[in-house]
Amino acid sequence: MKLDLLLQNADIVTMDPDRPTAESMGIWQGRIVGFDGDLAGLEATQVLDLGGTTITPGFIDAHCHTTWFGLGLAELDVSGARALAELYDLLRGAVSGGVEAGREQWLFATGFNQAHLDGAFPDIDELDRITGNRPFFMRHTSGHMAVVNTAALRLAGAGSPSFPDPDGGEIVRDAAGRPTGVVQETAQELIQQLILPYSLADIEAALERATKYYASEGITSFTEAGVGGGWIGHSPAELAAYQRAASNGRLHARAQVMPVLDILHGLNGHAADSPTTAPIGLDLGIATGFGDDFLSLGPAKVFLDGSLLGETAAVSHEFCSHGHKDNTGNKGYFQADPDQLRERIEAAYAAGWSIAAHAIGDRAIDLALDIITECQATYGPRRIPNRIEHASMTRPEQLPRLAGAGIAVTPQSSFFRDLGDAMTESLGPDRLAWAYRASSFLEAGVALAGSSDRPVADGNVLRGMQAFVDRMTESGAVFGNPAERLTPRQALTAYTSGAAAATGVLPDKGTLTPGKLADFTVLSGSPLQAPDISELRVLATAVGGRFTYQSTDFQAGLSPESPVLARISASHSA
Repeated sequence: MKLDLLLQNADIVTMDPDRPTAESMGIWQGRIVGFDGDLAGLEATQVLDLGGTTITPGFIDAHCHTTWFGLGLAELDVSGARALAELYDLLRGAVSGGVEAGREQWLFATGFNQAHLDGAFPDIDELDRITGNRPFFMRHTSGHMAVVNTAALRLAGAGSPSFPDPDGGEIVRDAAGRPTGVVQETAQELIQQLILPYSLADIEAALERATKYYASEGITSFTEAGVGGGWIGHSPAELAAYQRAASNGRLHARAQVMPVLDILHGLNGHAADSPTTAPIGLDLGIATGFGDDFLSLGPAKVFLDGSLLGETAAVSHEFCSHGHKDNTGNKGYFQADPDQLRERIEAAYAAGWSIAAHAIGDRAIDLALDIITECQATYGPRRIPNRIEHASMTRPEQLPRLAGAGIAVTPQSSFFRDLGDAMTESLGPDRLAWAYRASSFLEAGVALAGSSDRPVADGNVLRGMQAFVDRMTESGAVFGNPAERLTPRQALTAYTSGAAAATGVLPDKGTLTPGKLADFTVLSGSPLQAPDISELRVLATAVGGRFTYQSTDFQAGLSPESPVLARISASHSA
């Protein structure tokens, strides 16, 4: 055998308990052959001397919104605004020519967060003065609300005070019944249906932009948390854009794609195929797990409730009033009638789908637990685990239920810094210990997957690991319970083997083990020893032994004249 690639002189953190460290690694046909002494006598087409830098398994983001992120990279970014005046100035600049007009002359903006503006929302009259008759759509950073202007509401036919709110959403109005420009949850779809669908070409380009960015941060795999429909989807043919991107070499990380439950439809198979319910799925009976190791279908994504930041999550105790916000009686709400949700989830499960239930509040987690455990009891477990997305407010008695049912969770540490202070105000001290658990999930035996929810929050994995370790907010406070902090090894596990287990792919990735896919990240130092993990640098990223990203320093080190990082030699004998 002649190896394709031999990596030498590296600090290899395998995350495999049977062989935790190594100094050299051999790769052939996209998979790991072995380490150190396993490679004796083997030749290699390429040999890299990594100069003592660190190799870890490739990072896995188990919950993100890649199309949305990629589209946002080409839109007006307002996330840096720290006052309404700054936000208005950014919009004026875009209208006057700073940003090209979007589809059908729409103005799109991304990254709005009222928590960065002292809780203030834009005034719709000022938005109208700035944008005129040009329709405007600005997505909130949470994804669970948006800000629009009168022109957009008029196009949607939703400008009248008497226009009814859709189920699971709200057109926010002032005391006189006039729309303020804020549309929450499913009310966003009234505006989005004017914009959608995006073309496959636009989505493919967005995927390329996004996954190039991912590669620069060490990400080799991700789960796209909702495509095809609802307010989170961008086209009924969104999976086709993924297939095109993969075929055209424009997808730079492995993708597991979750279709939203809304797009599943009735399947008229044999009566014996579903003894208790009419199944729903995709045509030909395609379900969770279909695909290959580069592009596959994950669980069906279903929204049970809203968000903590928007105070629309279904919680058991009302949100705290703060600032000018009176939350008396506000316990959030479900996205649909619970019985209807139960019926549709069971029908999807019966057709072979795993379930990924977006459940932020503890009341929503109760509902998710009840439905998923009932489905498992009736139809059996799934090879790709059922999941609760975010699991943001988890009561102590819910922990053993999650563990016993084998349900994975994806709490985002990336929320702590930018959103932690605002969520602390909403929750109050009595429930704060329930918020975004980490250590207690692991202690209970719950599979914990590292993820970002990007672009809702920062998607940088190194910063995400550090956030799991210190839980610091923007104000310098510790978010939630300090006992929920993870060790550096636990934090690295969350984004490698933990995420692989939660996405059902641990047999192929998540650890550096002979026979597994050669997905790895080269770092400037070890996250297990760094004083601050976020200060490490990603030097290179590889998927299947092929580099998807190389930093300038790493590329310079590949020069034959440079002794610093690497050496390449053809047909070198190991």
